[in-house]
Amino acid sequence: MYDPSDPRSRMAATAPASKPAGAQAFAGADYGLFYETGPQIVADGARTWLTRGQNFLVGQSEVDAGGSLSRPNQPDEYVLLLPDRDTPAVVEANGERVEVGGYSLVIVPPGESRITLPKGGRATRIFSTRSEDLNSACSNADSYAAPHPNVTLLEPWPDPVGGFRIRAYSLDVPPTPGRFGRIFRCTTLMVNYLDPQHGPRDITKLSPHHHDDFEQGSLALDGAFTHHLRWPWTTNLNVWRDDEHALVRSPSLTVIPPPAIHTSRGMEAGLNQLVDIFSPPRVDFSKQGWVLNADEYPMPASLG
Repeated sequence: MYDPSDPRSRMAATAPASKPAGAQAFAGADYGLFYETGPQIVADGARTWLTRGQNFLVGQSEVDAGGSLSRPNQPDEYVLLLPDRDTPAVVEANGERVEVGGYSLVIVPPGESRITLPKGGRATRIFSTRSEDLNSACSNADSYAAPHPNVTLLEPWPDPVGGFRIRAYSLDVPPTPGRFGRIFRCTTLMVNYLDPQHGPRDITKLSPHHHDDFEQGSLALDGAFTHHLRWPWTTNLNVWRDDEHALVRSPSLTVIPPPAIHTSRGMEAGLNQLVDIFSPPRVDFSKQGWVLNADEYPMPASLG
């Protein structure tokens, strides 16, 4: 359910009818409140907090000047977010070296990589859960001791055009009528760096909706959000869950499970910045032409 001004309203109008939600079990939401807990990893001048979903995980880092974030043998691509304009980075991977300005999104290739922040600052890395060493370190690792119900497991999309390499994109992308957010994808992830919201969200224009078979990661980088969640009622009372209205501050990650109905609203007077994460990439968003780097990352032929 979307307000008519929301670009997703046209997508919903043409989408096929949803399949009924399964009644065997529903997972609850997971919350990584990075501002309330200690980091899971402290190394090389960086402190990193980790929280996961079924197919993706987030590493939120605070890095000292000259500190670095390394992956010695990364099995697949990952995404680096540099949300602050005064936080440049040097990204090195497999013999390639790229200097990246702040306020950027970077796709880092598989293999050995290192990210150095000369001036320090905050950085977010988003991985698939094929990174087993990171999975076990996540604050909510026990939540995924068994796969969550209703979530389709990750199958990577085709390799990028021209092969794997460091790919950097500025987040200075002005809003365009009819386009939703600022969406990028790689072989395993889709990241929507939503347009900034200044001040509380208009409560007459919320967007309650659900996903049949994939989780949504909602990464709060600035401000605060209330995530409203409601699970379906089924014929089996044993699987019913109470509504949640979770107020989270930043930085934090909320993992929203299918098929929970959900909507989020920014709460603070200043900047409320949210980033949505999906794994694998969403087909419906891709078919709308909203993916800014779609020419570099083809869809699977079977889905095109």
